[in-house]
This record gives sequence, structure tokens and C-alpha cells, in this order.
Amino acid sequence: MKKRLRKKLRLGEFQELGFDVFFRVVDNTPDDVFDGVVDAFILQAIETNGLSCGGGGKNSEWNVFVTLDRRGSATDEHRQAVQRWLETCPEVKEIRIGPFVDAWRTA
Repeated sequence: MKKRLRKKLRLGEFQELGFDVFFRVVDNTPDDVFDGVVDAFILQAIETNGLSCGGGGKNSEWNVFVTLDRRGSATDEHRQAVQRWLETCPEVKEIRIGPFVDAWRTA
């Protein structure tokens, strides 16, 4: 396959990787506090690190897929930064960070 086609299809050296993030806040957290945690997560853990995410949540759970905010792949440093942020948030009680997967071929 020619380089131009690999780039267009994001294959080979142009593959872009991302990862899943799931977290749950402590039980009986008021909706406004949960919304504040999500807003802070997006600003401080995602946008500050040059990442973007898509997904959402309800009932004190949040599940998103995280990618680099430009062409390229998220790195292990990005995953660690997101995990560290969640671990330091007192309202968060459960965290799952998924492995790297192809951002363009996820199920």
C-alpha cells in the first residue's frame, strides 16, 4: 500500500492510538458536584495535556475515549497524567484506564 493511502487510512506509521477512561464518584454525590468533577477532569486532565475525549456518563459514572487533540497518538505519559489526576480527586472512588487501541477502528 502506498504511503499516501496509509496516511489517508491512518494505517502503519500513521496509526493513531487512544485509550478508554472510566471513573465513578462516591455514592450519593450531588449532581452539581459530579458536574464539577467532570468539568475539572476535562479542563485539567484532558485539555491541559493536549488531549480530547468523547463519551459521557450518568448516575455518577463517566466513560470516555481519549485521543490526542491533533494528528498522532496519545502516549503512556498522557495515560499516566490522566490516571494521576483521577487518583488525586477525592470524589473519585473507582478508576479504570484501558489499553491503547486504534482510535479509528474501535468498536
